[in-house]
Amino acid sequence: MTEETLTETLPPIRHWPALDLTGTDFDPVLRELMREGPVTRIQLPNGEGWAWLVTRMDDVRMVTNDPRFSREEVMKKPVTRLAPHFIPDPGAVGFLDPPDHTRLRRSVAAAFTTKGVERVREKARAMLDELVDELLQDGPPADLTATILSPFPIAVICEMMGVPAADRHIMHTWTQLILSSSNGKEVSEKAKREMAAYFSDLIGLRENSTAEDVTSLLGAAVGRGEVTLEEAVGLAGLLQIGGEAVTNNSGQMFYLLLTRPDLVDRLRAEPEIRPKAIDELLRWIPHRSAVGLSRIAMEDVEIRGVRIRAGDAVYNSYLAANRDPEVFPDPETIDFSRSPNPHVSFGFGPHFCPGNMLARLEEELMVDALLDRVPGLRLAVPPEQVPFKKGALIRGPEALPVTW
Repeated sequence: MTEETLTETLPPIRHWPALDLTGTDFDPVLRELMREGPVTRIQLPNGEGWAWLVTRMDDVRMVTNDPRFSREEVMKKPVTRLAPHFIPDPGAVGFLDPPDHTRLRRSVAAAFTTKGVERVREKARAMLDELVDELLQDGPPADLTATILSPFPIAVICEMMGVPAADRHIMHTWTQLILSSSNGKEVSEKAKREMAAYFSDLIGLRENSTAEDVTSLLGAAVGRGEVTLEEAVGLAGLLQIGGEAVTNNSGQMFYLLLTRPDLVDRLRAEPEIRPKAIDELLRWIPHRSAVGLSRIAMEDVEIRGVRIRAGDAVYNSYLAANRDPEVFPDPETIDFSRSPNPHVSFGFGPHFCPGNMLARLEEELMVDALLDRVPGLRLAVPPEQVPFKKGALIRGPEALPVTW
């Protein structure tokens, strides 16, 4: 293919506005982009210029796993983006490439292995039982987000991180301010600085620790000179914030289940299918608004006959890849028996979410507890009256009014 031909086939630039989508509706702009072709060009509301978007599973996996596409380079360019402000901290793990990225991830890997996650299972189950006891004791109606879906993931991630129970509330407040785009840049930055100062103190106190929680592992790694305190603090903040994503995912999951009684009936009748069903729900749920973080091409790369030039920004859509008909037959259908189910809801490649096993554990515990202990659980308002978050990068209900 000649250079002239490649230039002529550049797709048009599509404007992708910030949409406040409710329920579990799939983003209509993303649906159009998927129909338009495997490689399109987009312009988001903030930042500068345009970026490539890849939506097919094979291409998403390639871009996320190929060293020719760099996260670090994003720090140097005002790439078009959804977030109104973009001030990544130097050395933040989300903007590192291997080998630095690998070194930093290694310092906390032990906490997120099967053994590490199992370490908190019984404590997590006990904390959840307590929350459900309170829910039942107070009686209906209730806000499932405020009573279970928010406090439970916070309690679990704080347990994993080694954050004392007394500080859970302030951690949650900081996270909400950092994740929302509607409070303005100063508020978000102040919350980020305060969280960083907190973790700096906590990690600094644990330099000789042999405990298995994340801040102890980071403290020990800093003590051994394997990571800097600044790097450890950045990673701790990212993991803490990531831990709360479960609130939004489970909010969408329960909203979906409570508007589809056929799905709940099946999960109640066949408890053995729940882990597989949760995986399918994780595939299907539209977790986020628009797209996440971009990468920069370090050299010219061709994807499906389109030349991505060195210096171009590239986004990949995990949501779109999860609906790729070549990988998932009848992708719009929620199929609890879907197998295999190689979804990319937790990402792919070096930046694959380290907390994926922990998130699955939490979802399973919540589905078990709420379906088994609150048999009449149902929405207390019509589905269209459930308020969804506005101006948030991660989608989810603001509140989930339920009764039983």
